[in-house]
Amino acid sequence: MTDREQYTPGPASAQVKKDGEKWTLILVRELRHSPEKVWQALIDPAHVSEWAPFEVDGSLGTVGTTVQLTWVGTSTSFETTVTRADAPKLLEYGEIRWELEALGAGTRLTLSTYIDRRFISMGAAGWHIALDVLDRLLNGTPISRIAGADAMKFAGWQRLNAEYAEQFGIEAPSWPPKAAQKS
Repeated sequence: MTDREQYTPGPASAQVKKDGEKWTLILVRELRHSPEKVWQALIDPAHVSEWAPFEVDGSLGTVGTTVQLTWVGTSTSFETTVTRADAPKLLEYGEIRWELEALGAGTRLTLSTYIDRRFISMGAAGWHIALDVLDRLLNGTPISRIAGADAMKFAGWQRLNAEYAEQFGIEAPSWPPKAAQKS
């Protein structure tokens, strides 16, 4: 059995800040690696493609840099510009903000991202798994990216989606939509 087959995500643990239809998802992880090592995994396209639910065509490490960002499972890409890059503490681009705080020999990593409230539990489940994959990549035991439609087929994602929906006080969206399930 591979490490990926043995992988089971931990319990749901996130926060949301509610503002109308646009909610901010906040996930915090404590990683056993230095902020410098985590920073590289956040900005280097080769590392990003190993764990994140998107691809980028350039480094995210410099303010003003514009990259094409493509979410896994979609053919649509869009330009995003790095608006903050204070290595190895703060990174912002598009609607994503990463904060890195030294914690002993490790890092407290905080992700804040805007997500439409209708998809907040799905987004939380997806980012939860992505951060688990990042942690394993940094530990030297990569399990390869689990994102997009592949993540939604993953039993751990289904459980997390339901747990996050309950935690956030919403109804878990069914995916794919019922109309698509019948075809």
